[in-house]
Amino acid sequence: MKEIHVNEVISAVERLCIEANCILNQDVIDALNKALGIEESSQGREVLQQLLENAEIAAKENIPICQDTGMAVLFVEVGQDLHIIGGDLTGALNEGVRRGYEKGFLRKSIVKDPFNRINTGDNTPAVIHYEIVSGDKIGITIAPKGFGSENMGALKMFKPSDGLPAVKNFIMETVDKAGPNPCPPIVVGVGLGGTMEKAAYLAKKALLRPIGESNPVEEYAQLEQELLTKINHLGIGPQGFGGRTTALAVNIEVFPTHIAGLPAAVNINCHVTRHRQVVLEGRVSSCE
Repeated sequence: MKEIHVNEVISAVERLCIEANCILNQDVIDALNKALGIEESSQGREVLQQLLENAEIAAKENIPICQDTGMAVLFVEVGQDLHIIGGDLTGALNEGVRRGYEKGFLRKSIVKDPFNRINTGDNTPAVIHYEIVSGDKIGITIAPKGFGSENMGALKMFKPSDGLPAVKNFIMETVDKAGPNPCPPIVVGVGLGGTMEKAAYLAKKALLRPIGESNPVEEYAQLEQELLTKINHLGIGPQGFGGRTTALAVNIEVFPTHIAGLPAAVNINCHVTRHRQVVLEGRVSSCE
């Protein structure tokens, strides 16, 4: 069995926190440039140019792309043949977040209790989603989530008889209601199936998919394109100033569900769509 020390995890998460908040992913930059070439609104084009300039400055100066550096959301794939040594994994992940937000001078936005509202002071705890996979590696993706966009998410438990038309309307209504609040152009994550919490998880995980990469199932790939076209005809536009670039992508993830259910969730990302990932390889134990 291979092993990995928690210190490697801490260092990796620390670095990812800073990179995710300061460096705009290339797929997003490419999508913004593509949108700039087709945007018909003069205000919309100006906003897109400012977003690209902002990203360039952030990367060059190593400063946050946005002042809301988000709640740290981590997707962690742990190989079943990997042994974590030197401490517990959850503690290491949170320590990496704490160090990253301190070292990167990133805004600490987490409160200890939803009603008492006392700031934890270090942006922990993180929201951590674990998945046990085959192999002897650990994959870590951090997706800091600002709440201008997070607050615009929605979940609805449909009856199977409601069908696809009702789900489409729900997605469109959610985006339309969000308007400029999630700082468009947005990425729309959609989760379909499973249970209530599974649909919400799928919608969040859908946001990790690179812009331009479609669902591998043709019918869902077509649905993504249909919804993207309709959303970009809403006229919300970049930062809500009007135009044809309201969304850069619609990503749909699907999971089997119960015969009596049709859960649907929408999670929206702002144009930054922050996420960064790393795969850490275990080493052969010195005891072997």
